[in-house]
Amino acid sequence: MAVPMESPLSHIDIPLPDPPSPEFFNETQWKVWYALMDTIVPSIVSTPRDGSNTDNYQITQSQLDAYYQEAQRKLSSPPSRKDFEAFLSEKPSDSQAFKDQITRTLASLPKDMRDQLGTMLSLLGTRLGSLPTTGYLTPFYDLPAEAREKVIKSWQTSYFTAFRGLAKSVSMLGQKTWVQSSQLFLQLSGWTDIPENYRAGKAADYTFKQFGPGAGPETIETDVVVVGSGCGGGVCAKVLAEAGHRVLVVDKGYYFSPAQLPMKSHIAEINLFESGGLMSVDDGSMSVLAGSTWGGGGSVNWGVSLQTPDYVRREWASKRGLDFFTSSDFQGSLDRVCEFMGVSDSAVRQNHRGQVLLDGAEKLGWKAKVTPHNSANKDHHCGHCHLGCGSAGKQGPAVSWLPAAARAGAEFIEGFQVERVTFDTFASGKKASGVVGKWISRDQEGGLTGSVTERVSRDVVIKAKRVVVSCGTLWSPVVLKNSGLANPQIGRNVYLHPVNLVGGFWKEDVKPWDGCAISSVCTAFEDLDGQGNGTKLEGVCMVPYLIYSNLPWRSGIDLKLSALRYRHLNAFFSMPRDRDTGYIYPDPVTGKPRIQYSPSAFDRANCMEGLVALARICYVQGAEEIRPFLSGVDSFIRSPSGEKTEAEDERFEQWLQTLRAAGNPGTEPWGGAHQMGSCRMSKSEEDGVVDPKGKVWGVEGLYVADASVFPTATGVNPMVTNMAISDSIARGIAADLGTLK
Repeated sequence: MAVPMESPLSHIDIPLPDPPSPEFFNETQWKVWYALMDTIVPSIVSTPRDGSNTDNYQITQSQLDAYYQEAQRKLSSPPSRKDFEAFLSEKPSDSQAFKDQITRTLASLPKDMRDQLGTMLSLLGTRLGSLPTTGYLTPFYDLPAEAREKVIKSWQTSYFTAFRGLAKSVSMLGQKTWVQSSQLFLQLSGWTDIPENYRAGKAADYTFKQFGPGAGPETIETDVVVVGSGCGGGVCAKVLAEAGHRVLVVDKGYYFSPAQLPMKSHIAEINLFESGGLMSVDDGSMSVLAGSTWGGGGSVNWGVSLQTPDYVRREWASKRGLDFFTSSDFQGSLDRVCEFMGVSDSAVRQNHRGQVLLDGAEKLGWKAKVTPHNSANKDHHCGHCHLGCGSAGKQGPAVSWLPAAARAGAEFIEGFQVERVTFDTFASGKKASGVVGKWISRDQEGGLTGSVTERVSRDVVIKAKRVVVSCGTLWSPVVLKNSGLANPQIGRNVYLHPVNLVGGFWKEDVKPWDGCAISSVCTAFEDLDGQGNGTKLEGVCMVPYLIYSNLPWRSGIDLKLSALRYRHLNAFFSMPRDRDTGYIYPDPVTGKPRIQYSPSAFDRANCMEGLVALARICYVQGAEEIRPFLSGVDSFIRSPSGEKTEAEDERFEQWLQTLRAAGNPGTEPWGGAHQMGSCRMSKSEEDGVVDPKGKVWGVEGLYVADASVFPTATGVNPMVTNMAISDSIARGIAADLGTLK
């Protein structure tokens, strides 16, 4: 299938398939679920408290008047009284869009997690089961709205982990789905799914291999098969194709042209992200965002292009025995990939969030700098790239590396899930001979909404002289394990850069979606222990669902009033360079990656130092309200006068002590978008999965080239490090193959 070079100037919406059957829950379970959703996002109405209506959250007329007056005082463009009351009265169970989306979300959960949730819903749907879980001898859905809210608040502070986890899950899912599906939120917040002055960028000239129906497998021969089209695979494809070798790049994801980007967030989750954008570690302590589309994470990341810090490179050389990382050759790879993408900080414009970080750090005497971006040395002031880059200004793999590989003769297959690597066995050991997997075509309209049963599905066998696994930290170890490799290091040593957030509400309209997600970084706390372990402070992407899924739920009225203030909110994250690790393994039912990981006490403490620092930055930059994304910690609210006095400073310092005392527990809404490790590069087979050249220990012809080979976390956005390592590995493979000619 060929993709045309020219894209239309207007945006093309991507349709979604019909939602899956809701039969994974029974009628009672769904009834309880929507009672939970209507508690997280309640219908708040002014009615007499006579007990006649228990479904809505009832407030008095004077309370409603006070809330509206508060909105008028705090918002630069407050809604009309009519729209305000309509916004408060919205509830999820009345919205078909909410129901369809939450059904898709719950259906995508791993079966064991969904079954556990179903068991809890069943308990809450009976009188006897409700008593130990709620304290009431009444099914949850029959409780008045005020009582349901008290129950969820009690779960948040419960001694039992299961209750705390349930409160966290239902609040995150309810808040996320509501801001994605509520037309009133979109109307009143000002967020638009398509950027202002939209003009689609030029589509890449791709031709993807197609296969007709058939009973037997399709067989292809090539020199090198690269499994994965992300930051590692894209670089490898270009280097190897330009060296004159036949290269075939395969990926389970599909290509979307710039005119189809950015997508609406609930559509992007399904088409662009792993597990529908809803992946978490096994204990639920952390959400994980990973790209799963043509171009991998490089298609949905935020463009920040930081080279590997010197102290990390020295650690990899001295402690891991990998001298290459302090060599001029590695620096050459770093510089080469940056030059190809036009990495620069000279064209980066600061938005409100980025300037707050720079100015606040300067006032406090802390180091901070502008973050370089891979935008071809051009201005790329786009706040929607998390949902796909419609301008094609971000030089990710799908825009730069893979088209260059195509010009050098590389070939491509999208929609191809590699199941395992194949091997030839010799007396001296075994050698990779290719990969096998299943290909699924697009539908008859060239999209992905048609039923899989109506699309062509073929087994494909690829025979190759060299196999490069570039599936990322999540999938590369799964592919190696599925291939029968038994090295116990496969899947271990996983780093995730766990982050937590601080939000600030400003008096002015800050247009939080404006400009780059991250345009500055504070590095003052990157080495808190003298061994390179610390935290960095950066702005966070302000796409609404990302923020409001992680905002700790306090009450229904707090959520709705906070959502109205979206235009006045900017948030920042503290990102520790995690010292302690996790583990990746395949789900026993689906075969998809599962993650055992929980932010350690050491890493949480480093993160807390960053949260305190971010609160100070928000304070000196005049935020009216500073809200840490920690349950049980009230916001710091500046005095109405807004004057900075000694008394105000003292009150702020006392509040910081309360923040520190909260301890940043693992039950908070942790998130991460940087996956590293799992196929660690090492000096010996006992300590890792690949050797310093990227070759899998004990196997000839098999390489891993992606962020999974990182010896430790980098403490910076991993894209450039990933690309530089892959550049080096690919050059080694090219030289090796050259000797065969």
